[in-house]
Amino acid sequence: MKLIILSVLALLCQVASAETVQVKYHGAVSLDAFACADVNESSDVSRICYDKAERYMIIRLKSTYYHYCQIDAATVQGLLSANSKRLFFETRIRGTGADGPFDCRTRPIPAKYRQ
Repeated sequence: MKLIILSVLALLCQVASAETVQVKYHGAVSLDAFACADVNESSDVSRICYDKAERYMIIRLKSTYYHYCQIDAATVQGLLSANSKRLFFETRIRGTGADGPFDCRTRPIPAKYRQ
């Protein structure tokens, strides 16, 4: 009986600790469905979170989260393995204008993350 109670309490603690971040120009997003990686290098890219099923990435630059839509897993993997994550991000994800190739202002935000 004690084992069941402890298991239920552990499950409730996991549910209660679900992380939500504030994404610039969008609002609150729960990271429940994301796989996140902290970046520990001398870059202003400090965290990369990706929901593969929805092809939706959230990235923290310095202390601000931004989101990118319809981004394929190979591009995210390239970012994660790049020697310079900032350079890869600037050239392959953000692009050279305000509306880069994965910008959520020009591509649809997945329905489950729309406000």
